[in-house]
Amino acid sequence: MENILDVFEERGFVEQVTDRDQVWRLLQNPVTCYIGFDPTAKSFHVGSLLPIMSLVHMQRAGHRPIAVIGGGTALVGDPSGKTEMRPVITRKEIEENASYLKEQLARFMEFGEGKAIMVNNADWLTPLRYIDFLRDIGRHFSVNRMLAAESYRVRLETGLNFIEFNYMLLQAYDFWHLFKTYGCRLQMGGNDQWGNILAGADLTRRMEGEIIHGLTFPLLTTSSGIKMGKTHAGAVWLDPELTSPYEYYQYWINQNDEDVGRFLSLFTLLPMDQVRDLRRLEGADIREAKEVLAYEATRLCHGRTEADQARKAARELFGGGKSAVSGSVPVFSVTRDRMETGIPAYILFAEAGLAKSRGEARRLIAQGGGYLDGRKIESFDQPIIFSDSCLLRAGKKRYVKIILE
Repeated sequence: MENILDVFEERGFVEQVTDRDQVWRLLQNPVTCYIGFDPTAKSFHVGSLLPIMSLVHMQRAGHRPIAVIGGGTALVGDPSGKTEMRPVITRKEIEENASYLKEQLARFMEFGEGKAIMVNNADWLTPLRYIDFLRDIGRHFSVNRMLAAESYRVRLETGLNFIEFNYMLLQAYDFWHLFKTYGCRLQMGGNDQWGNILAGADLTRRMEGEIIHGLTFPLLTTSSGIKMGKTHAGAVWLDPELTSPYEYYQYWINQNDEDVGRFLSLFTLLPMDQVRDLRRLEGADIREAKEVLAYEATRLCHGRTEADQARKAARELFGGGKSAVSGSVPVFSVTRDRMETGIPAYILFAEAGLAKSRGEARRLIAQGGGYLDGRKIESFDQPIIFSDSCLLRAGKKRYVKIILE
């Protein structure tokens, strides 16, 4: 089987690696690897997909992934990539979030005996005795080296508190603990974790005399400079209750032309020969590549049935139809009494989430970007009246179905 490091490099996953030749040789045989995930929300968002997809590839290549839910480190807060301290949440909230996150990861990977493992670092971090920890672990860390790390240097400008300063020690301890417990020899993560990964490898070398490795992924933005997983309406979640499969599908099909080939490599499991064929499409044919990206990404996250429904709904809407599959297009309900006089278009657009505010909705409609059942809305205060349902559209591709309660 092809070495997974070659796969990662071909698909664009690799930003930095501790020693490319050594890691390649390590991955010639089955390896246990891990990635840590932040449990401060009940759902992952699209920004977490790159590390999740890397674990999917590792498992498919015969390696053993460990998903570490950072229940212990979340009690401290990772300063990496942050300009200010994140809010501290309770252990109960962390435990609840962790249960939701495991359900989402199980859509992508197989957990069980001899398969992927999910652990919570609170299990080994919270019982630590502080004095023992400082004596046994803290003595291996140079304060000067820690302050030179990018994650700390950035925060020094705005203020780094002592509890956050401990984060690197705790994550390094995680790597050492997983090496001792599971034989884990590779940690992966976003490039903002590079300093923490090196700290864990160095700690294990000092304490065990063993060489273990790290690999980081690029911190992705779209070609327009927007952080992955962000839209006008906020984050794009993997939880179908927070972002419906249809909205999820729309997020991917609406990507910029320049990003489609790169995202097909990163966020689908399609063979690279097929990806290269799709990347060669130009002009109006790029729509085909976007549809493949949207379908494959939605299928991985929500399953084939939901992906089929989302694609069918999108095709109907894109073709100018109104008969979208029930439950696929976002739905907003209004009371019947409001239909007696109608609702001004800009108010309904804002309430339905097609604009962030009434002011934005007025500008959208005034500029010709508001549609009712396929017809352009002529004035921002045009009354919207219907007897059963109607379909609002903002711009070319954002739809909401309005129904009566």
